[in-house]
Amino acid sequence: MVESLSSPVCQALLGCLYKVYPSGVSKSNADTTSTHYATEKRGKKERQGMDFYTEAQAAFQDRFETQPLAERLKDLIVSDRIHPDQHQPFIESRDFFFLSTVNGRGEPTVSYKGGGVGLVTVVDDQTIAFPIYDGNGMFLSVGNLDETAKLGLLFIDFETPNRLRVQASTKTTSDQDELMAQYPGALLIVRAEITQIFANCARYVHTHHRVKASPYVPDALTGTQPHPSWKRIDIMQDVLPSNDQARTEQEGGAINIGDYAAKLESGDS
Repeated sequence: MVESLSSPVCQALLGCLYKVYPSGVSKSNADTTSTHYATEKRGKKERQGMDFYTEAQAAFQDRFETQPLAERLKDLIVSDRIHPDQHQPFIESRDFFFLSTVNGRGEPTVSYKGGGVGLVTVVDDQTIAFPIYDGNGMFLSVGNLDETAKLGLLFIDFETPNRLRVQASTKTTSDQDELMAQYPGALLIVRAEITQIFANCARYVHTHHRVKASPYVPDALTGTQPHPSWKRIDIMQDVLPSNDQARTEQEGGAINIGDYAAKLESGDS
């Protein structure tokens, strides 16, 4: 499918482009800009954009001769603000995203976060918020956010395709947030402050078509959701919270590993 120029991601790119080049891009102003950002000698000299790129990233840009390109892209697409027309509609139209966090030992992890459309709320031009729903009880992402506060979010439209990247720092993680009412079934609300946001080339994103939403997404009114099959496995019962143990009984009791394997193969988690 050919991407429409009216899509939020295309508008983000075009808006940034005309902000830098109000009269359009020509070879003359492109060459001038390239010369402006280039440095005669890289070595240990400070370079433009080092507030965004790290020394290690810069070293690979030098190695593969992409420094002018990297600088151009930074100026065209990277922002520390969420644009209400270019970024916000895309973010708030998503019903999933990928969340990256890192713990205090420097060990990263990535989680898939799914829910209903509007899973992430744009609070203002520098703040986003999203719910933490019932999971496997490990609390890897939330624990990491509490420890280091650093997170990355990747929003993807697999059907068009296009994508948007966000880097942020946690402001609050709370079960008393006023947005809890907006996300029935949420355990916590995470609010994060944007440090960088930018649309990203989607040429390696494989096109997929939506079949159906997950039945485990909490009900938009009540927050209720089906009891996952893995919480019915017999060897898990003694370590489940009491409310989950009760639900296992309500669902017909515990099942063995073989029963769960059969459910998993049929797509029932």
